[in-house]
Order: sequence, then structure tokens, then C-alpha cells
Amino acid sequence: MSPDRAVLERALERGEREGGSVEFKEQLTKDLHLSEGRLESLVAQLRHRVLSGDGEATYVVGVTDDGGLAGIAPDDFSESMDVLSLLAEEAGSHIEDVQTWGVGDGIVGVATVREGAMLDTDDEHIVVGTAGHVDHGKSTLVGSLVTGQPDDGQGGTRGYLDVQPHEVERGLSADLSYGVYGFDGDGPVRMDNPHRKSDRARVVEESDSLVSFVDTVGHEPWLRTTIRGLVGQKLDYGLLTVAADDGPTKTTREHLGVLLATELPTMVAITKADAVDDDRLAEVEREVERLLRDVDKTPLLVERHGVDAAVEEIGDTVVPVVTTSAVTMEGLDTLDELFERLPKTAGDDGEFRMYVDRTYKVTGVGAVASGTVMAGEVEAGDELLLGPMPDGSFHEVEVRSIEMHYHRVDKAKAGRIVGIALKGIREADVERGMVLLPREADPEPVREFEAEVMVLNHPTRIGDGYEPVVHLETVSEAAAFYPEGGQLLPGDKGRTRVRFKFRPYLVEEGQRFVFREGRSKGVGTVTAVNPDG
Repeated sequence: MSPDRAVLERALERGEREGGSVEFKEQLTKDLHLSEGRLESLVAQLRHRVLSGDGEATYVVGVTDDGGLAGIAPDDFSESMDVLSLLAEEAGSHIEDVQTWGVGDGIVGVATVREGAMLDTDDEHIVVGTAGHVDHGKSTLVGSLVTGQPDDGQGGTRGYLDVQPHEVERGLSADLSYGVYGFDGDGPVRMDNPHRKSDRARVVEESDSLVSFVDTVGHEPWLRTTIRGLVGQKLDYGLLTVAADDGPTKTTREHLGVLLATELPTMVAITKADAVDDDRLAEVEREVERLLRDVDKTPLLVERHGVDAAVEEIGDTVVPVVTTSAVTMEGLDTLDELFERLPKTAGDDGEFRMYVDRTYKVTGVGAVASGTVMAGEVEAGDELLLGPMPDGSFHEVEVRSIEMHYHRVDKAKAGRIVGIALKGIREADVERGMVLLPREADPEPVREFEAEVMVLNHPTRIGDGYEPVVHLETVSEAAAFYPEGGQLLPGDKGRTRVRFKFRPYLVEEGQRFVFREGRSKGVGTVTAVNPDG
């Protein structure tokens, strides 16, 4: 519910008048308002309102013809928004924003309808997962990239990236990423203020290509959250930050291990170059090079070899290294050029699949599942399956609407970070780790699978019944390991049977995962699934 009731009061004060841009509707129903003859007149009316408002109209729903606050049931309001969306599409417009207020037991809402079709999401859009030790300048660097503003030396631009809880409560937004900027024919398109929904939408609309950053957490106690951020998204690249005044740490090594375990093409940004002298900077560059060579990767210093070489070589064995300062803006033009030229890597043309990362409820809209589209494409109106539920079943749902970076879209394809409003299910029944699939899919959730694993760190041996948390896609669940041969030692590679402790999930051969318990960490690949297990 929006706290800014002034929006509603202004719309009611302006009133519904001939030649105006405000329209009052108590309720819109599919049976009545989309019927033959009625549809055409309502589309013409909407087009007139949009033209009268110089490209923008305001529809107040849940009020009488004279502006009295009637309020309608949440389900009726949802249907009204569906009908209004269809009318807008027929009129060459789209719903830009919806705000709602409670009136008695019902809802009154103000919908802003804007001229032009919904955002075309066929543009290139790369998603970058960031990692790095706490205070190594990760959020500050991204803040300066997306705004083009230098930091004040105190992490000021980091504040642009704070997640505001009211943004989730007030709007239909996935926004798993904590920063976005883009490029057009003239260079970078940046945000003035990332807290403004309209500013993010402007960047998305004006850009020919986009870069989204998915945040992770630098503190050691929250490595689980970092793993979730890196494993649970359809990322194209990894960006690891190493502060010049601190150098690589234990957390740096762990984050690098997770990035490489997920086979993500990765680059390293040495941050805070302004805080040290040239000798220290050269020393940290050597430490980073040693760190990469220790894991069989070849460091490529972009300052020495150029952006062309970095774009061409980044991948399985080569890791570009860029020296940066968010204070002096050193190296940020190099990162701009890299992000503008790096190709999309995470596209998948198979059937639609999205693992749910977050869920929430929007008044008047209902359950929203957000996450990254892992494969295929989804459109508003698609009929899908959601699950597995705790008993292993899947629930039939319908896509009410889709939003990306606060911008309503008509469809989304692999690699997009989106929020999907679902019809036919309660928000309380949607959980992280569930998956959305086409209605015709025949998924087989499993409690048990076989895997090839590598133990990165463990104080003793791993034996039968060892119970770490497994991070697979957006699933984070305790599971029991039963190693082939009875045990696995630190540094070992081997096969193991893995059984989820509490409930089944959709697991597929070839998926990679990370497991962690205390100081123990490892990575694995699913080699076979056991639907009957």
C-alpha cells in the first residue's frame, strides 16, 4: 500500500471531465468490458485520455463516476488491472505504474497509463555477479559505475545501492540486482538517483544494451548469502574486488573459488588505487596474479594488454585484471568499455525455466515470484507450473504481468532479472527454490541425486550422513552425503549420493552446486537424478 495518499487526492481533485486525462472506473470486468462493441469504445476512450494528457493518462479504479471512494475486492481490482492492461495495449500504450490504498475492506488504485508499447527486452543485457571481501570497495565501485559520480572517499556512492524495503512493498519489482546502467550509440547511460524507480526505468528504456549487477555480501558470516547470489542467478560474468590497501584475503580466495566453481567468466578489479603508493599497488597486482595462477588461471593486466585482448580472452583460463579508484575514477572508463563490448553468455533457447529467488505480495496484484529467467522466454498470459510443493506436486498458475527494473514488460527471455505476478496461488505458498515451468512440462522432483564433488576445505574427513547446506540454483537446503567408498578427504574428488533432508526439488543432470557447513566447503556437479529416491 502506498503511503502517499496525495497522489489519489490530486487525481480526485482534477476530476473526470471532457478533454481531461483522468478517468474514473468503479470496476472493469473481462465479460462486460472486453465484449464486442464495448472494447472498441473503451480503447478509443483511453486513447483520448492519453492524448489529452500529452502522452499520459490517469485511471482511478474503485471509485464511482462522481469520484466517491467505493473500494473493490482485491480479486476484482486485479481483474480490473488485467482489463486495463489489455485496453492500453490495444491503444498503443502501457501501464507505467499502479498505486493502491485500502478503503474499508476494498481497494482504490491509481494507474498511470503512458503512450507507447511496453519495453522491448530484446536488447543485449549482461548480468554481472559481484564478490569480494567486506570494505574492498565493491558497492562503491558499482555505485560510481552506474551513476558516473566519483566517490567522496568515505563510500558515499555505496549509499545509492542500499535496498529500500518499501520498494518491494510498494511496487512489482524483482530488482535482485542492486545497480543497472546501459549504453546507447553515444556511450554510457547512467542513473542520476538509483532510488528513483523512474530513473531506473529511464535507463532501461533509453539504452541499447544493459549491465545489471547482482550484489553479494562480503562478511565471512554471510558467505551463504554470497553463494546464493552467485549460484542462484543466470549470471554472465563475475567481478571480484580486491582492495589495494588490504590485498587478497581468505574471503577473497573463497569468493574466487565459488566464482570459478560455477564456471563463470571472471574479471578482477583492484580497488582503492588512490589509497596506496605505486610500490604497494604493484605488490598487490603481483599478489592477485599469484592467487589466480594458484587456481590454474592466467591473469591478464588490461592496462598492459588492452581491452581488445580482455574481451577476446576472458573465459575458462584467462582472468582480466583492472586497476580502479572510485575516488579518482581511474579504470572506470576501462570497465565501461569492457561491459559495453562483452557478449551475452547466459542465453538459453530451451523451454522456459525460472527458479524462484524471492517472493512477496503486492496489494491488488497478488503473489509475485522474482528471479532470473534461466532458459527460454515467458510472456504475460502464459500458463505455467509452479513447484514442487512440499509433497512434490506442481500447481497451475498464470502470468498476470512481468516487470524488469521497475518497467513493465510484455515478455522476458533467458538472463533477465524479473518479477512475475502470478494468478491462481497465494504468496504464502510460493517459496524460494521452487521453479516455474511451461504448463505442458512433466517435471519429476527428486529427494536424491548422484554427484561428482570436490572438497575445498574440511577439518577432517567427510563420511556417511555428513549434512551440509547445498546451494543449487536458488535452492538452499540441508542434505545428507553418502560418499562412494565411505569417505572423502580435503582436496579429494569423488562421487557421492546426496539426499535432501526435508523435501524434494527439481534437480537436473549437469547442474553445478556449492555445499557448505561451518568451515567446510566444496563444489559439485549433478551426474544423475533418482526420481524414486
